[in-house]
Amino acid sequence: MIANFEEKMTAPDFWDDNEKAQGVISEMNAVKSVVDQYGKLVADQEDFDTMLELAEEEGDESLEAELVRGVDELVRKVGAFELQLLLNQPYDKLDAILELHPGAGGTESQDWGQMLYRMYTRWAEKRGFKVEVLDYLPGDEAGIKSVTISIKGYNAYGYLKAEKGVHRLVRISPFDASGRRHTSFVSCDVMPEISDDIEIEIRSEDLKVDTYRSSGAGGQHVNKTESAIRITHMPTGIVVACQTQRSQIQNRERAMQMLRSKLYELKIEEQQKHLAEIRGEQSDIAWGSQIRSYVFHPYSMVKDHRTSVETGNVGAVMDGDLDMFIDGYLRSQIRSE
Repeated sequence: MIANFEEKMTAPDFWDDNEKAQGVISEMNAVKSVVDQYGKLVADQEDFDTMLELAEEEGDESLEAELVRGVDELVRKVGAFELQLLLNQPYDKLDAILELHPGAGGTESQDWGQMLYRMYTRWAEKRGFKVEVLDYLPGDEAGIKSVTISIKGYNAYGYLKAEKGVHRLVRISPFDASGRRHTSFVSCDVMPEISDDIEIEIRSEDLKVDTYRSSGAGGQHVNKTESAIRITHMPTGIVVACQTQRSQIQNRERAMQMLRSKLYELKIEEQQKHLAEIRGEQSDIAWGSQIRSYVFHPYSMVKDHRTSVETGNVGAVMDGDLDMFIDGYLRSQIRSE
């Protein structure tokens, strides 16, 4: 597989499209990383085999303790490596577009949206992924009305598809002077970021394009001109918006890329629904239903309702420690196939 990438890179026209070329290089580096990880795991196992032989021959208890610690760490690494191999769908390797939309509840729900935005940003940064804000609508008093971000990194969509659904918060609201407990909801939508070389038919007559002034952070150009773009795809009712690029043309290009991604995701969902009908399967989790609860009061717990994975370390989760939930979801999907 690496040889195929190297062959592409030697083509005379490889650098004609710089963005596409960088994508090929990034993908090749990611594949090389997987190969290197496998080689390291094999080498570690061989080292532990040798250490075990020495421990048995010499009866060294300190060596045995070191071996136990090393094997435990190796098991953890093998589990993480196995998870990477489970992401084998054609769109898993792509970058992801993630949208957050607070439900009813005003400032409380909008603040919950801001907290989730921070959580996903922290998760991405820990993985070395790049985060780009595409559309940001601040709340009236605090939080956000909505946010759309691009998360760039190998398998970003493969991991983040586990986060699609409604996230529920239970806490004592800092915005309630009576100190009452509130329940808030935010929907999270995730789709693969589709590149130009994947064909999705979009007819210009099916589009309604509106311009408006930007309202989020973005530099001196914000609010001076109507550079923000909102595109409505009339046949499906899909709406996309981008306001963070420096010109109307750039915002339009980015919005069209988002629209292609949404239409591609819709196509995937229709195919999966058709397959489920053929198989006669019933899904317990409906589209847009609650997938996870975050309880801050009267006790601390985050629980995923699809997999029953839970933790009491709410602070770590809100700082981006989501891998246990993502791992649990992806493994449950493999078992159900």
